[in-house]
Amino acid sequence: MKRHLALIEDEAAIRENYRDAFERRGYQVSAYGDRHHAFRALRTGLPDLAIIDVGLGDDPDGGFQLCQDLRQLSPTLPIIFLTARDSDVDTVHGLRLGADDYVSKDMSLDHLLARITALLRRADAWAESLQQRDALLQRGRLSLNVDRMTVAWDGQPVELTVTEFWMLHALAKHPGHVRNRDQLMDAASTVLDDNTVTSHIKRIRRKFQQVDPEFDGIQTAYGMGYRWNAHEA
Repeated sequence: MKRHLALIEDEAAIRENYRDAFERRGYQVSAYGDRHHAFRALRTGLPDLAIIDVGLGDDPDGGFQLCQDLRQLSPTLPIIFLTARDSDVDTVHGLRLGADDYVSKDMSLDHLLARITALLRRADAWAESLQQRDALLQRGRLSLNVDRMTVAWDGQPVELTVTEFWMLHALAKHPGHVRNRDQLMDAASTVLDDNTVTSHIKRIRRKFQQVDPEFDGIQTAYGMGYRWNAHEA
């Protein structure tokens, strides 16, 4: 069965070019020109992956709102922003809203397809993990349930995206061991640039600090990567 991509892009010519390119690669594509039509369709049946432009016609931040809406429907749906707006502010904002990746339209099609493939592979790995039982990782005050894709700190839930979950899992699995950015991307089955990995780590920290302002579970190993604080194990 073909994997189903949802493409939300307001410019018709660009939308059709991407649709044709994805369909030539064997994907089923549902394309939409605005946030409202897209959400009405997708809330009745989610795709395997959503590709969203930030500015949608007269709605300059419509893609951000759509990302939030879709993330409320599913914490695990792979979401990529594909946009001409590539400032650091927009990138960080998109990732904070729950997107798994944020890429510029000047990226080559082959590179974009590689990122799509990586995110779909990650989603498949997650689905397989649901079939495993007793997949509980406990590190001191931290609890990760791979079966349910849930995280708790001191018994309080911490809401993470799938990318964030697997990065955290890679760190907590071996406390004190440094994981570089490539290893964290491998753990999340995705392809990101260094700044995007850093943004994900900052978001994970921020979410834990909302539960515990003194959280210090993730340490930076400057020039090398990140590690889970062995004292929290």
